[in-house]
Amino acid sequence: MSKKQLPERLDVITEQGSFSALSGLKKFWPFLKPYLFLTIIGILLTIPVGALDAAVASFLKPFMDNVIVDKDTDFAYKVPYIIVGFTLVQGLCIYTSNIVNSYVGSRISTNLKLALFKKLINNESAFFDKNTSGIVLMRFCSDADTATSGLITNVKLFLSKFWSSLGLVVVLLYNSWQLSFIALGVLVFLVFPMKVARKKVMKLMGLTVKAGSKISSNYFETYSGIKIIKSFNLQNTIFAKFSSNLEDIFQLSMRMVRNTNWLGPAMHLVTALGVAGVLYYGLHLITTGQITSGTFVAFLAALIMLYTPIKSIGNNYVALQSALLALERIYKILETDSYESDDGEGKKVLESIKHDISFKNVRFSYDGEHEVLHNVSLTVPVGSKVALVGNSGGGKSTVTSLIPRLYEIDSGNITIDGTDIHEFTISSLRQQIAMVFQDNFLFDGSVRDNLLYGKEDATPEQIDRAIKSAYLDEFVKKLPNGLDTMIGERGLLLSGGQKQRLAIARAILKDAPVVILDEATSALDNKSEKVVQRALDKLMEGRTTIVIAHRLSTVMDSDKILVINDGNVVEEGNHQELLAKNGAYAMLYNSQFSKTHKKEEESQEGENAEEDIDAVHLAPEKTEEESEKA
Repeated sequence: MSKKQLPERLDVITEQGSFSALSGLKKFWPFLKPYLFLTIIGILLTIPVGALDAAVASFLKPFMDNVIVDKDTDFAYKVPYIIVGFTLVQGLCIYTSNIVNSYVGSRISTNLKLALFKKLINNESAFFDKNTSGIVLMRFCSDADTATSGLITNVKLFLSKFWSSLGLVVVLLYNSWQLSFIALGVLVFLVFPMKVARKKVMKLMGLTVKAGSKISSNYFETYSGIKIIKSFNLQNTIFAKFSSNLEDIFQLSMRMVRNTNWLGPAMHLVTALGVAGVLYYGLHLITTGQITSGTFVAFLAALIMLYTPIKSIGNNYVALQSALLALERIYKILETDSYESDDGEGKKVLESIKHDISFKNVRFSYDGEHEVLHNVSLTVPVGSKVALVGNSGGGKSTVTSLIPRLYEIDSGNITIDGTDIHEFTISSLRQQIAMVFQDNFLFDGSVRDNLLYGKEDATPEQIDRAIKSAYLDEFVKKLPNGLDTMIGERGLLLSGGQKQRLAIARAILKDAPVVILDEATSALDNKSEKVVQRALDKLMEGRTTIVIAHRLSTVMDSDKILVINDGNVVEEGNHQELLAKNGAYAMLYNSQFSKTHKKEEESQEGENAEEDIDAVHLAPEKTEEESEKA
C-alpha cells in the first residue's frame, strides 16, 4: 500500500500569493465557461462605452476650431445634442452591461460555493483535524464572494477602460504624435510602485486573513461553548482574547493603509507630470503653428479622460490582489487531494458481510509521525458482539474509525470477507455500518428530520418501528407537534438520554448489518443508561456489533473482548477467559467491581427498568435554560 498523503494546512498559502491575474482567470475558466455567451455580451457592451468617450473628446477639436476660431455657429449648436445623445447611449450600455455582469457574477459565486461545499463534505476527516473551523468558514463565507465580485468587477472595469483607453489613445495619436509620446511615456513610471505595492499587499493580506479566521473561530467557539464560558466565569477572559484578535486586525488594517495609500498620490504625481509635459511642449507646438488650439484642447481633454482611471488604479489594484488571493485560498481547498474523491470506477459495491471484518498488521498515525496503532491484528466474526476495552487514549476509537474509512491506515490491511476495504466504494462500505457515539450530533430540525438521516426514504411504518425499538415512542407522544417538533441546534432542547435514543433510532432506521457503539452510555446517569441500554440491545439484535466501553458491566456478555492499551491488542478472549488470565482485563475488572460496588449494582437491579425518564417536555415557548433545569 502506498504511503498515505496527509492534507495540508490551509493557512500556509496565505503568505505566498502565487496567483497572477492570468493564472487566476485560468482557474476561473471552468466556472465562467457556462456563461460565456452572456460574458461576451457584457464585453461587447463595453466597446461603445469606451468608443463614446473618445468620440466626445474628438468633437472638441472641430468645436474649438469652427466656433471659437472661425466663428462658425452652425456646427456649434449641434455639438451639445450630439454629446447628450452619445451620453444616453453610453448610459444604456452601462446599465445593460451591469445587469448582465451582475447576473454572471452571482451565478458564478453560487456555483463556486456549491463546488466548495461539495469538496468540503467529501474531504477526509484528517482535513478537518488540521484546519480550524475559522479558516474553513472564511473560505466559504467570505472568500467566494471576494474572489467572484473582485474578479468580475475588475475585469469589467478593465475591459470598459481598455476600449475607452484604446479609443482615447487613437485620438491622442491622431491629434499629435509628439504630445502622445510624452503623455504615454510617463506611464512606464507606474510599473515600479505597483511592483513594490504587490509584495507588501500580498503579505499583509495573508496575515489579515489568518487574523480574520481567528475572529471566526472566536465566534464559533463562544457560541458552541457558552455554557462552559458562563459556568467557569470566563466572560472576561474570552472577551479579552476576542479584543486582542480584533486589535491585531486593526493594526494590520492600518499597516495596509500605510503601505497602499501612497499608490494614489504616486499615480496623481505621474499623471501630473504627463499633463505638465504636454502643456509645456504643447505651448511650443501652438506658437510655432504645428497644431491648432482646437487640436490641443481635444488632445488635452482626451488625455484627462485617459488619466482619470489611472489615478484610481491604486484602489483597484488592491481590490484585484485581494480577489486573486481569495481565489488562491479557495483553490487550496478545491485542489485538495482526498481519497474519498476517488470512489467510483473500478471499485466494488459491498452489498453484504458474510464472514468477518479483519485487521492485519495495521499501523496508523493521525499526523504521519506519532503512531497511534502498532501492528494491530484482530478479527470480528459476523453476527458476533466484540468489545474493545482498555485505558483512555489507547486507540479503541481509532480502530472503529478505520473500518468505515474515516481515516486511512499507514500500513497493513483491513478486510471484509477477505477483500481489502479499499476495493469497495466508500459509500457502499459506510452503508453497511451504523455508528452511535457518546456525543451524537443532531441537526437543527425536527425529530422526523433527524430520523430520516438514517434512511431518507423511510416509510411512516419504519419510522414508527424505529422509535418504538429505541423506547422513544412515549416521549414523542408528549411532544406538542409529535415527530415534527423542532429539537434545536445540536438537539439542545433534548436531555442526554433523549438525544442518545434518537441517535439509536436513527441507527435502527438505517438497518445496517454492522453496528459500532463508541461509549454510547458513558455520559448518562444510571436511570438514563438503563433505558438507553435497552434501546441498544434492540439495535444489536441480529447484527455484528463492536462496542467501546469503559463500564465493563455493559460488555461482559460479549462473544469476544479485546484489551487495547497504548495502540496494541494486549489480550483477547471472553469475560471468563480473560479473568482467568489475571492480566490487564482482570485489573480493569477488579478496579471497577469492588465488593461494595457489586452490592450497589445488585441493589439497583430491583429498580423498575421500565421507568420513563423523559423529564423534558418540549413546548414551543420553552427556552434552553428551562430545558436544562428540567
